[in-house]
Amino acid sequence: MGYGGYSYEAHQAMTQARAEQPRQEVFKQTDVHPSMNPYGVKKRECRDSPDHPNSLAICFSLDVSGSMGEIPERLARRELPQFMKLLSACGVPDPQILFTAFCDAKYDKTPLQVGQFESTAELMDRWLTLTSLLAVVRGSSYSGKLEGGESYETALWFAARHTALDCWEKRQKKGYLLMTGDETAYPALPAEVVEKALGYAIEGDIATPEVMAAVRETWVPFFLIPDPSRRGVEGYWRTLFGNDVIVLAHPVDTCAVSAALIAVSEGLIQGETGVREMLQRGGVEAARIDPVLASLRPWLEARG
Repeated sequence: MGYGGYSYEAHQAMTQARAEQPRQEVFKQTDVHPSMNPYGVKKRECRDSPDHPNSLAICFSLDVSGSMGEIPERLARRELPQFMKLLSACGVPDPQILFTAFCDAKYDKTPLQVGQFESTAELMDRWLTLTSLLAVVRGSSYSGKLEGGESYETALWFAARHTALDCWEKRQKKGYLLMTGDETAYPALPAEVVEKALGYAIEGDIATPEVMAAVRETWVPFFLIPDPSRRGVEGYWRTLFGNDVIVLAHPVDTCAVSAALIAVSEGLIQGETGVREMLQRGGVEAARIDPVLASLRPWLEARG
């Protein structure tokens, strides 16, 4: 996937047209859409094309449980075009965006939803708005015992083992995985969940740190906590993501922070000065620039 050109103007028009619509008019799915059901999916592909010869894989892996629905809603109403504008402002040539969404195997028949890698505004928007945000108990996909947490490890496993990236296969450049959340993962990926949600058997449960190690083979992963009131999970996620855990000042900063993380990691900008200049060029509201920088400062300082 990933063919076609991107138009910021077209993307902005889509989001502005629905800015005041109720959530149920933007996200109409009351269950997992068949095209986003990961059962039997072997790979989601991020490939080069004549239009995009230097594709860069970017995956937004979104917690869509009841407490976290605000972030995908903001992406669809306003923020995603700005994310693309920021990437363009700092010189990322051919980003291809994949949306995955996850909830909880303890309660949900399909704890994972997956789109396709896309380059056009229309197709990015299609997959994002096909995502179901309803926290509906549809029948657990797991009969064992799961205490606390949500199924982050299932989403991480899909990124690790069910994506094919030309940026990695051709250029040894890893993609960027941006995961949002405010809970912990389960200690292991249950084999039963893999069989019921993804459609194949593995020999046994896989410890979540092993899943994380598999992710790092082809992805640079970041974990975004939506605001300081939910930073109680920060210590847990640092055991898996290390320094690449960012506590946002507010969910509205998700795209600005994500773009800055990619731009700095790619070596396109440096330090707080570079981030500030990128945010200004990308049209981020002046009132949000200092909160974004405050969220990023510990990460930037740790990088030296």
